[in-house]
Amino acid sequence: MPLRVLISTLGLSIVLMTLAGMVLMRQATAGVVETKRQAALNEAAGVYAFMQEQLRTPEARGAAIHESLSRLADLADAQAAQYRVVIQGPVSSLTSTGIRAESVPDELRERVEQDQGMFITPTRVVFTDATMLPEPGWAIGSSLIGETGERYPVFYIFPMTTELQTLRALQGAVIAAGLALVAALGLISYLVTVQVVRPVRKASTTALQLASGQLGERMLVRGTDDLALLATSMNRMAAELQQRIRELETLSTLQQRFVSDVSHELRTPMTTIKMAADVIYDARDTFEPVPARSAELMSLEIDRFDLMLADLLEISRFDAGAAVLALDETDVAALVAAEVPSNRSMAETLDVELRCERVDDDTTAEVDTRRVRRILRNLITNAIEHSEGNPVVVRVASDADAVAVTVRDYGVGFRAEDAARVFDRFWRADPSRTRLVGGTGLGLAIAMEDARLHRGWLTAWGRPGRGAQFRLTLPREAGHELTSSPLPVVPPDDKEVGS
Repeated sequence: MPLRVLISTLGLSIVLMTLAGMVLMRQATAGVVETKRQAALNEAAGVYAFMQEQLRTPEARGAAIHESLSRLADLADAQAAQYRVVIQGPVSSLTSTGIRAESVPDELRERVEQDQGMFITPTRVVFTDATMLPEPGWAIGSSLIGETGERYPVFYIFPMTTELQTLRALQGAVIAAGLALVAALGLISYLVTVQVVRPVRKASTTALQLASGQLGERMLVRGTDDLALLATSMNRMAAELQQRIRELETLSTLQQRFVSDVSHELRTPMTTIKMAADVIYDARDTFEPVPARSAELMSLEIDRFDLMLADLLEISRFDAGAAVLALDETDVAALVAAEVPSNRSMAETLDVELRCERVDDDTTAEVDTRRVRRILRNLITNAIEHSEGNPVVVRVASDADAVAVTVRDYGVGFRAEDAARVFDRFWRADPSRTRLVGGTGLGLAIAMEDARLHRGWLTAWGRPGRGAQFRLTLPREAGHELTSSPLPVVPPDDKEVGS
């Protein structure tokens, strides 16, 4: 920010100083030129009167007119005047030393020859010295009247040598003053900006520290200006944020403890209820049809409740950060091959064809066998439940860095915008849909947590009516950062791949 302010200040200052310098130089130049013009007219008028008087003296009457005019032309040189004279004599032009006759503009010559009076016009003074560049000046023309009434045009050339030196010195002074002023403005703007930015930077640093968890960080309040008000507001916000976070942490801890305690406390009565339910379930053949069916439903729901308690306990471990991995070099394809048959009976009950395909031979990786099998079980059972009687394909592939497993079904699917929500706890794509296999609603959430513990990926793709595909990608080496997956998240057999 100080650099941007400094650049903006210097840029605008340079532009303004340039414009101001141009205006100043233009006004100064106009004033010098006009002053030179008036001085040249006054001096030319006096010199013309003197020459006219000299031309009519008794000595001039007795001499040849050419000699008289030549003497007048040399008069400017003899008196070291600030002007030069060009006289158009009867034989040739007579010019003072140092300039050429081309210094007189043609339009001035024509006007002097046609009219009487004194005329002035800007000109370029051409010097006889080739090393001297032409410079601007004033040319004043009139006509000397001879004894017999002849007219002899005379031109007074006033070079602006001194005025040009003055303007150059003034220009240098303006540039130097402008540069000094720009430097001073840049220094002032930098100092002012630093005074403003330093508290803002401190506020930014404090905000970053607060975001990183250092909730006790505060800003130093000095004075009563706007910056002090900013520091006070930041400190008040930090205090409120610290209080709210502590309340949320306390509430989260209480919730986690409540879930964990309830789950643990329910295990004992749940075990007793399950044992009693099993006894009743085993004796259902001796019951009437209605009590027998009730015993079956009770046993089924108690099993589901037992699974839910186990999932709640696992979720509480994840929330408490107590979940750890027991890594071992394992063939992931072998885990898939072991898990598929255990779910085949459920697939046959729902008339679902369950297939397993292995793309690569080497699919070993450092994984927690129990957790990976739980991920596969959750994905496969979820696919069977939503397959609508269509096949479910489990595919395993690997590359140099990772092993991937995809579970593809061709059932109801879900909307593209729900791909991230399928891993939310108790979320269902269709709340009105009846569960067929008694899921708890926590399976995919637990699968996502298990994948994160492995620093792997668990992604989902689905389209309504075209099925879904879940992809699990695990690094071969524990802790390796994944950059790609051996299998695509979008199934290649989808009729609108990439949609």
